[in-house]
Amino acid sequence: MIDLGLQGRRALVTGAAAGIGRAIAVWLARAGCDVALADKDASGLKATAEAIAETGRRSEPLTIDLREDGAPAQFVGQVVAALGGLDVAVNNVGMLSGRAPAPFLEQDDRYIHDVVAQNLLLTAACCRAEARAMVAAGTPGVILNVSSGETTRPALDLAAYGAAKAGVNHLTQTLAAELGPHGIRVNAIAPGTTLTTEVRAALSDEYVEALTASIPLQRMNEPDDLARLVVALASDLGRGVTGQLVLADNGAHLSRNRPNRPGAASAS
Repeated sequence: MIDLGLQGRRALVTGAAAGIGRAIAVWLARAGCDVALADKDASGLKATAEAIAETGRRSEPLTIDLREDGAPAQFVGQVVAALGGLDVAVNNVGMLSGRAPAPFLEQDDRYIHDVVAQNLLLTAACCRAEARAMVAAGTPGVILNVSSGETTRPALDLAAYGAAKAGVNHLTQTLAAELGPHGIRVNAIAPGTTLTTEVRAALSDEYVEALTASIPLQRMNEPDDLARLVVALASDLGRGVTGQLVLADNGAHLSRNRPNRPGAASAS
């Protein structure tokens, strides 16, 4: 049996009420972590906490809107107090901030600000709070940011989202260099279109079939795919990896015949 080095580690996951965030939180618990959960969806957090309880690990669900001023620092402070420290942080909050995909010429200043704030600025605020806690404790740690496969190609109708996630990639690289001397590894993962319940409901069967056919591995992402990658990067298996953007899109970025995206959202 391989020891992943995660037994008894203290982790947090933002956006943990459903989809990718829930899968990541549960997989970290399966690997031995106690996990703090942040989301504004209290009922979703309860379901995630119940799933973690089945693994035998502890969870700390905290209902909070991380977009509010000072909320990331408040959340991390609560995590440290509840779990006794912080070893692994996964920043998963993102998406379109309630906005629908739209051509760039139709994206007004408020649209762009909201999308950039929820993806880049919020990730930066969370990273800062998490890194400060790790440095103050004098212990090594891991920070993982959820980016997007949309940063590897033109993001039609998703210009603000793609640009914000590209900013997350650069932030990740810079923080890896700055925080490395403290023993903190920082990486980003970039999923392709992931079949969460929300995304699947928004896409037609025809589009899903066409997109799947265009992907080299002939399959689309499931939330568990990203969760498995997070466990690998957070564990001792990834101890030499920092400052990297790891694509987990089944090879979608290699496709030359990606179908046109319908009007419904399909961002990772």
